[in-house]
Formats: sequence, C-alpha cells, structure tokens
Amino acid sequence: QHHNDYMRDGLYIDPAFTYSSASNLTRDVNFNGTVSGNVYAQPLYIDNGPGGQPIVIAVTESNNVYALNAASGDVIWQDHLGAPVPVSSLPCGDINPLGITGTPVVDLTNDTLFVNAMTSPSGGTSTRDLIYALNVDTGATNAGWPVDVDATAKFDGTNFTSGTQQQRGALAVLDGYVYVPYGGLDGDCGTYHGWLVGVEETNPANVLAWATSANGGGAWGVGGVSSDDGVHPFIATGNTFNVSTWSGGEAVIRFQPGPVFSGLTNDYWAPTNWYSLDGGDLDLGDCGPLIVNVPGATPSELVVAVGKDGYAYLLDRTNLGGVSVPVTKHHFGSGQMPQAVATYQTALGTYIVCRSGTASLDAFQITAASPPAIVSAWTKTEDGEGSPFVTSTDGTNDPIVWLVGSEGDQELHGFNGQTGAVIFNGGGTNELMSNTRRFNTGIVARGRIYIANDNKVYAFTVPVPPIDLTQLTVLPDGVFQFGFTNTPGLSFTVYSTTNLFLSLTNWTRLGGATEISPGQFQFTDATPVSYERFYGVSSP
Repeated sequence: QHHNDYMRDGLYIDPAFTYSSASNLTRDVNFNGTVSGNVYAQPLYIDNGPGGQPIVIAVTESNNVYALNAASGDVIWQDHLGAPVPVSSLPCGDINPLGITGTPVVDLTNDTLFVNAMTSPSGGTSTRDLIYALNVDTGATNAGWPVDVDATAKFDGTNFTSGTQQQRGALAVLDGYVYVPYGGLDGDCGTYHGWLVGVEETNPANVLAWATSANGGGAWGVGGVSSDDGVHPFIATGNTFNVSTWSGGEAVIRFQPGPVFSGLTNDYWAPTNWYSLDGGDLDLGDCGPLIVNVPGATPSELVVAVGKDGYAYLLDRTNLGGVSVPVTKHHFGSGQMPQAVATYQTALGTYIVCRSGTASLDAFQITAASPPAIVSAWTKTEDGEGSPFVTSTDGTNDPIVWLVGSEGDQELHGFNGQTGAVIFNGGGTNELMSNTRRFNTGIVARGRIYIANDNKVYAFTVPVPPIDLTQLTVLPDGVFQFGFTNTPGLSFTVYSTTNLFLSLTNWTRLGGATEISPGQFQFTDATPVSYERFYGVSSP
C-alpha cells in the first residue's frame, strides 16, 4: 500500500540498501514496464503473485490497471475499468483525462486489489466514481463489485456527486473495510465536500460514509487514509467555505470503523485559527496524516499534519483535543506542499522528512522531550514535486531518504537520513526518467526501487554480485538441491532447461530461491531428477 503500511511512514526495511550498494544504484534497462496513460499513483509490489511470481501493480489515468512481472516488467494481466473523464467535461481540474489518481491498496489476506476509477459511461456527459475489487492473480472483478459511489454514498442528507469530487488520496484496508477519501477538483469549483467512504470487503452492498457539513473541506492529501492500529482510520481535511463555526474542515479526524465520527474532541483536531486558514485557502490536509511514535517523549503517540501555511503540527493522537493548540508546531516553508511525508528512526532519534514547496527537501527531528519539539536536521535544495520515501537495512541503520525530481530534473536522488549527505546523485543518462508527475513516490522491494511515471514503470537495482552455485546435493528421494551466498534481501529466480543452447528467457521458470538466513539462499527442485537438466539463477 501507499508508503508501505497504514501508518504511512514510507519506510522500507531492506538489507540490500547499504550506503555502499545504494551509491551504485543503476536502472535495469532490460525492464520493460510499458503501460498506457498518465500516472500519479505509487506502484505496488506483491511478493507472491500469480503462480508464485512477484509482481508490480501500476494504475493510470486512462483507467488501466497492470500486473507486471517484477523481474522483466512484462505484462502478466491488464484491465481497463471504463472510459476516463476528459477535463473538458468537468467544471475545473488539472488532470486530463481523469481516471485513477489515488494509490490503490492490496489486501494480501484475500489477494484483492482495491482501486477507485473515475469513469464516464456516456463518454463525457456523465461521471461515476467506481470502487473495484480485482483478483490479484487474474485481474478479474470480484462478485458484487464495483461499488457505484454516486449511488451509495450518503451522509446526513448529502449525496455524493462525482462531477465535483476527485479521488487523490491513497486507499486503505482496515479490519475488513476498504476506505476511500475524496476532495474537490483543482480550482475548488462547484459544491463538493470532504468524504470518507467505507465499503465492507465481504459485503460490498454495505457502504457507509462521512462528509463535511460545509462546502469544501476536501480529504485530498496524497497520503490519504492512515491508521495507528489497523482499525481506526484517520484523514486530514482542507478549507471549507462560508462558515463561521467549525464544520469538519482544516482538521485531523479519527473515525470509528465504518467510518463513524464520534464528534468528541478526543477524535478530532483543528487549529484555533482555522477560520483564517479557510479564508486564505491554506489547507491543513495538504499531505494526509502521518502516524509517528517517539519513544521517550510525552506524549509519545503522535500524528503529524503539514499544511499550506508552512507549518508542521504535532498532535497527541490519544486525545486530539478538538479546536485547540497543537502539542507543538514548526514553521519550515511556505506554499503548497501536496506530497506525502515520511518518518524514520536512527540511533540519533526520530525524523520526519518532507518537501518544502517545490524547491527543497527538509528533514526534522522530533525530540524525546515533554512536550516533544520539532527541530531542523538538514535541508537539501532539490526541485520537483515527488514524495520522499526511506530505506534502512534494519529499521535504524543506513537510513537513506529517496526523492524523485518529479516535474523537475526527473532523476532519483538518495540522501543520508542523518546528515543529508548525497548517497546517490541521480546516476547517468541511463538513469534519467521521463514524464514524471507530482506526488510520484517509489516502492522498495528486494534490492529494487520501482517508480511509475506516464506510460512507463522504471526499475532501479543495487549491484548484484556474481551468483556461484554451491552445496550441490541430490537428496535421498532423488530431488536436487543447491545453495549460494549473495546480498541479503535480494530476490532470485531459478530456471531450468534440457537444452543449454537456449537463452535464459526460454528456460522454464521453477520458482524463487529461499533466503534461509541473511545472505544464504537455497533452492530445492521438487521434481526428482531422472535426466540431464541444467539450472540457472537470475536476480530478481
């Protein structure tokens, strides 16, 4: 899911990403990755996809969904979820066409991909938001889906209307419900609301929803829905219009499952100057709420919100406090910051990292104090509008902050998470990407970084040492087993053939090698060997 987990921390623990290996990152130029359409959503990685092979999921504004082989980038299956909506058919907006924008989510317990598609059944004169549930192995739509949001989402006399809403924020699956946030179109035209729609996975006819009581208050931050316990969803909302009492906007809100909003002050927070933020179009919900734990701090269970006013706010998520002052706040920039925020921990403490407008990347420490404070750690000048993400070899060591220069230099950059020193400087001409989009962020898996851009998914890889097969053994039952040593965390695929003169692409794929201990890999061919057979191993 978006930024790796429902806390939205953006931290990927992968032992392959040491400082040394990351500095020698290269793009896999043999990775196909061809898709059709503009891409704003993060790709997703599934380790055990169709036939046990790892896959990458990519979605586009043309309402296309792809499952790509994680090694080759070739299409395993693809779906088209209906005609997208041309921007000329909308009262305003800045994405053309408008189809799938928000990052989908996969429920690995039932191998289901949930995705929201903005569609136009009439070819432009009508619009519908449809929430799909797709089988990860085949791409087939599950029974009872899609859910028509226009027909089913209602709250307190307000009906959902796709024509003035937009789905940007990441989806989440929490305790049997899929949650989808909605805001308005770019330009804030027409009557729209901040919505959180919940659909029961096993009974899609059961649709619950919440909406701001005032016009506006969109839940549009790219981080979308977060949670601190896998049960209760959080969202952040933007500015509302023409109200004198708080009506759901400029807030961080925690819901009971469903979603159900209690209305109690411990379940929402809005700044005391929310009214002036409304008047200045200074959305609090710029990024989506980020769940952060700071050991030793009081309070230690926190949520971070970042707004267009240039402030990062720390809130006590055990008692959000209603309309009140935050635990602390820190001013670090100005202007719109529509990217997601990430967090990580090192031996030096807890960090958050975010873009400051389109000019710089900023890292801050949250102090283990009472109350905690936000202090500047380092700043790097980097243009673009990508969302940062982080790798660490074990959750503490070798922290690297990664950033795509989306709509800027179109390069991938890596920085030491403690000092800001450059780890990866973008590489050479082979590493240059094209058609990057704001919000772009990568996903990390088994020594690789995958980034989805318009019409193309890119794969970057750490160096893979030579693979030397050892421990060659024929077991008593006749099956063949071998092992090898390599970089911890990498993924290896085993192939076999009876014709050594064939290229590896034409060998039979047997499956993945198992990492039995850090850096120690093993494969057992379950078919007894009764004839001459050759084996080959590649990464991934």
